[in-house]
Amino acid sequence: MVETNIIVGAGQAGAWAALAMREAGFAGRILLIGEEEHRPYERPPLSKQVLVAADEPDVLYFHEERRYTEHAIETRFGARVMAVDPAERWIELPQGERLGFDRLLFATGGRARQLDIPGGEQIRYLRTLDEARQLRRALSGCRNVVCIGAGVIGLEIASSARARGAAVTVLEAADRAMLRALSPEGSQYIEDLHRGAGVELCFGVNVEAVEPDRAGGFRVLTSAGAFLTDCVVAGIGMTRNDEIAAAAGIAVDNGILVDEHGRTSTEGIFAAGDVAAFTHPLFKRRLRLESWRHAQDHGIAVGKTMAGVETVYDAVPWFWTDQHGVNLQVCGFPSDGVQCIRRPGKEPQAFALFHVDAEGICVGVTAVDSPREARAGQSLIAARRPVDASALADPAVPLQRIVKAAR
Repeated sequence: MVETNIIVGAGQAGAWAALAMREAGFAGRILLIGEEEHRPYERPPLSKQVLVAADEPDVLYFHEERRYTEHAIETRFGARVMAVDPAERWIELPQGERLGFDRLLFATGGRARQLDIPGGEQIRYLRTLDEARQLRRALSGCRNVVCIGAGVIGLEIASSARARGAAVTVLEAADRAMLRALSPEGSQYIEDLHRGAGVELCFGVNVEAVEPDRAGGFRVLTSAGAFLTDCVVAGIGMTRNDEIAAAAGIAVDNGILVDEHGRTSTEGIFAAGDVAAFTHPLFKRRLRLESWRHAQDHGIAVGKTMAGVETVYDAVPWFWTDQHGVNLQVCGFPSDGVQCIRRPGKEPQAFALFHVDAEGICVGVTAVDSPREARAGQSLIAARRPVDASALADPAVPLQRIVKAAR
């Protein structure tokens, strides 16, 4: 019989895993199943160009439709997987349709985490293309926007709403911006950037309820008082779509638990991308990442392993965000550092922060309009060797020399 690999989830990780399987030599059947009606598409523009552009931009798909055909990848979009039976090796679709598999990949990603508060149904969220289109329409003509959450998505939405001319207030329960991703120095920079663009930032604020206002807008009730607005948007993280895996008896813990190859606790079943909680061989700990490159690279690595080409996933975490015309790239784990080394960039506004631990090892980089420094930082983080702090701080010392010395 023909071997069958089924991929549940047709986002970035699933799409790249499917192609990686085929290109690694898997000759059996590949079936890519996605709950959204759209074929796999880029998500970064959803909080940026889709919200800001005068005319709604075209959808940026990862691959032309013909590429799936050329690689003999069957696709089922707009189809929801209802259950998985690991012992009998089948998945169940609506109306009781069952499909057998030899290997299964969960690439189900996640959904926008929602606030369970009175009036919470009035809050808008952003994760999918359809949600982005709905938010675009909602922002049209808005004079005042409240964003709940000062993480990456919340701040990108705030930046986009401000670019549209709205007054923007960001409410955050923590005491600084992008707490999980940035060091205190990085948070201070991003806060100054937003305040300089006219965004009001309110920290240590808990949102308690949303209620209609007599003027046709909303009142956001918080621990710090009420905020009036035309539109309420929340970017408070992601809930991983691991429920079906858990119901099938696969080990989960805020994500599907996998090893460095993407294998779950159940033989023949794998997970990749945002939904996976994976063991990282470089950092010696379990990570849960939510970024563009992670989804792609993890999908490719696990797809290769499923095709019989054993591949360890050990990429240095990296993500980027554009806010108020500034490109911010973050590598590794800046908050793990105990010392922050600032390296000026070529342009006046450009710089990079290199974060080192107690042993002098670079563990994170925060790069502002400095892509070269971000690339070098990834190499330094991967090297896991002490760096010369004085050389890092001196822009006259070539980055290549510093990287070579660390290797």
